[in-house]
Amino acid sequence: MALLEIRGLGFETEGRRILQRIDLSVGSAEVHALLGTNGTGKSTLAALIMGCQGFRPTCGTIRFAGRSIARRPLYERARLGIAMAWQEPVRFEGLSVRDFLTLGRAATEPEEALRMVGLEPSFYLERMVDRTLSGGERKRIELASLVSLAPRMAILDEPDSGIDLLSLQGIVDVIEAFRRHGTAVLLITHREEIARIADRGSYICGGRIVCQGPSREVADHFLGRRCLRCDGRECGHGE
Repeated sequence: MALLEIRGLGFETEGRRILQRIDLSVGSAEVHALLGTNGTGKSTLAALIMGCQGFRPTCGTIRFAGRSIARRPLYERARLGIAMAWQEPVRFEGLSVRDFLTLGRAATEPEEALRMVGLEPSFYLERMVDRTLSGGERKRIELASLVSLAPRMAILDEPDSGIDLLSLQGIVDVIEAFRRHGTAVLLITHREEIARIADRGSYICGGRIVCQGPSREVADHFLGRRCLRCDGRECGHGE
């Protein structure tokens, strides 16, 4: 049974259809790449899975670990083991990086987690997670916190989350850390070279999944048909 299973998911806002009949599944400990250009609905799908405010499906189902979660609040989904790298980098006045990385039940030592995202522990552990850190630094620390927590599933939204601040090898290291802990990953990206490190992939265009399968095959399909910004026409799905 899939850890995450989405069937017939649709989402509309202000009379505009953003997602249409989305079918997607992610297995336990699987890395699944959701690949598409800007404007395809990738981040909207992530927000629907996480249960962010203002995001409720128009139709369809979302099940996690066999439970329907489409109407559950964000905090309940977090308790079930879903974690997400937020679009706005974290900032906590008065909280050190060390304390931030040891909140909850950490599965990875903070030093190791920082190294995985390309930060030197001796320089960052005692610093505050505040405005003295750049947005890129705070985003890397947020990714390190996800590695430390080892959730059942991590959602990494690459275009907005700043994961592209890491080298490709750095991203591979983060993914491998999740794999060691048995964490499933939904890796949302617009870059085919990143998608290729996943186990499976889905290509989204015009708010619909138009190709699914092994990540390399999906990346090749995307690379051959990509456009600068999705209007649904590149794959023949425009309205």
